[in-house]
Amino acid sequence: MVGGAETITHTESLTRRVVGISQMAVSTDPGELLVTYSLGSCVGVTIYDPQARVGGLVHCLLPLSRQEPEKAKKNPAMFTDSGVVALIQGVLDAGASRENLHVKVAGGASPLDTCGRFKIGERNVTVLRKVLWKNDLMLAAEDVGGTQPRTLSLYMDRGRCTVRTAGQEVDL
Repeated sequence: MVGGAETITHTESLTRRVVGISQMAVSTDPGELLVTYSLGSCVGVTIYDPQARVGGLVHCLLPLSRQEPEKAKKNPAMFTDSGVVALIQGVLDAGASRENLHVKVAGGASPLDTCGRFKIGERNVTVLRKVLWKNDLMLAAEDVGGTQPRTLSLYMDRGRCTVRTAGQEVDL
């Protein structure tokens, strides 16, 4: 776990690991459910290798680490550019193969920026795409933009990824 404490609860046969803002988790446990809540302008990124059954989730707050290099050193998950790179490296270190990786993203909304001045969510998604391109990875699915917060979940048993928005849950 990167970026702070984690909350683990047991529901039915799954262990739910909560990934908070500016946190990251990598897992090889098919009995785990990785979940992050309140994705507004933040982006939640899942990476999963279905053959190795290795996956991870990061909840990135801000687009670029160069604005706060000391904070990025201490907690790369806070920033999209450094957090996604850390997640990629984390799943590879846990046994995933780059050619098998499925990348999915949710968030990047503008819940409080109705005038479109700051565009933090949009910038988070743009930086994510650039990092993936530099690492020769493509998005398999996305649910980004708009104004609604989202909950992103990764089921480690099969790599199923879901997004909950306004009480509706769908597979991503």
